[in-house]
Amino acid sequence: MTIRHVVTWKLASTDESERAEHAAAVKTKLESLVGVVPEIERLEVGVNVLPGNFDLVLIGDFADLDAVARYQVHSAHEEVAAYIRSVVDARSAVDFEV
Repeated sequence: MTIRHVVTWKLASTDESERAEHAAAVKTKLESLVGVVPEIERLEVGVNVLPGNFDLVLIGDFADLDAVARYQVHSAHEEVAAYIRSVVDARSAVDFEV
C-alpha cells in the first residue's frame, strides 16, 4: 500500500518579498531531500498562486506508514522541518492510502 503524505503551510511573514524568499527556500530544502532520505518514492512541492490559500504544499509518496515514520525522524528531514517551523505559523497534514 502506498501512503500519500500531504502537508500545507501558511507562512508567518506579512512582507511579500520575505514571503517569496521563505517559500522558495522551503521548496528548495524539501526538494533536496530526494535521494537523501531513501524512504521518499516521490515528492512534489508547490507554491500557491491564489490569495487566501495556504502558501505551500508538499505531496510525497511512501511505501507504507513505517516509511513515513522513518522519513519524519531522518536527520535531513528534521533539519528542514526546523527551518520550516521558523518561517510558518500554521501547518496541516493528511496521510492516506493510494
